Amino acid sequence: MDFKDEVGLIQPIPGVFLKFVFEKSAVFPEHYPLKKYPEVAIAGRSNSGKSSFINSWAQSKLAKVSGSPGKTRLLNFFLVENKLRLVDTPGYGFASRPANERKSWQVMIETYLSSREDLKGLVLIMDIRRMWSEEEQMLADWCHAQGIQIFVALNKADKVTQKIKYAATKNIEAQGFKPFVISSKSKKGVEKLIQNIWTEWVLKPDEAGRDLDDNLDMDPEFEDYSEEE
Repeated sequence: MDFKDEVGLIQPIPGVFLKFVFEKSAVFPEHYPLKKYPEVAIAGRSNSGKSSFINSWAQSKLAKVSGSPGKTRLLNFFLVENKLRLVDTPGYGFASRPANERKSWQVMIETYLSSREDLKGLVLIMDIRRMWSEEEQMLADWCHAQGIQIFVALNKADKVTQKIKYAATKNIEAQGFKPFVISSKSKKGVEKLIQNIWTEWVLKPDEAGRDLDDNLDMDPEFEDYSEEE
């Protein structure tokens, strides 16, 4: 995955616009950015739409989406208005990569997750059409052991029916997580996820001020998961 040094704008909190830029790539801790900001890691399978989610947030093609899954091989750091740093991690579950390469990615990711004091949480991006698997459970168990909070974002919701959305959310709820149903393509559901990241992981309680969920319009397509007959 290649990057362009572009600036995008997003409005995660009404009235507050944020500048979004690619900062740097790294492998080893000594190469991580030195200046401290609250950090949020983005993880998921190679074809889950991680890059598309970042672009949807940035409202810019900051991360070029590759047609070949498994292209992200580094930890990629994005700075949001000198207030938040996003960290895009290499995708997992891409079996065609050599075993030693996949192992090095695992070590790189685990080193980052276990050593970064400013890490506030991890967003697990999943293709809504996939079921929770052993790999997701391993990541969740590992994060739990490290005390890392997780949001699960069910991406590509524009590709499925309401019945599939309902089944997918129930699947994630059964694992003990609150699912966020999103579409990076249409941007539906993305703002709510960003607002939860911002208020729960970035802002201090007194800065968050009020519950932003009360100000979000309900989108029946993405919020009503009542099972269809």
